[in-house]
Amino acid sequence: MRDHKSLFAWQRARRVALGVLHLSKSHWEPRASALFAQLQRSSLSVQLNIAEGHALKTPSRFRYHLTVALGSAVETVELLELGIEADVFPVNKGQELLDIAIESRALLFGLLKRYPRQKSKQRRAKE
Repeated sequence: MRDHKSLFAWQRARRVALGVLHLSKSHWEPRASALFAQLQRSSLSVQLNIAEGHALKTPSRFRYHLTVALGSAVETVELLELGIEADVFPVNKGQELLDIAIESRALLFGLLKRYPRQKSKQRRAKE
């Protein structure tokens, strides 16, 4: 793996983060300010945690950051679904981002399977 930008999960997460920023710019309204703010944070967190974990160059740290990214991906999907259901933004634009966010989440699950949790030294010693 060359760098984090070569990961499909990162590429999809970046598309979602950029899409959310554009959606926030064009459809922000006071009644949904908390939703937009949280959606921006969660979508950025997915992309940035993948990059940070990859940069740390150890499988255990990468896995930790992938786990954090997965939590943020789940949050992003929930917020997009909520925004669509509450008519905060157009269904077609929200659904397009939602589909990409779901794909990114699935790719994160796949990456986590490639980097299984390591047993701690204490747990190995007890066995």
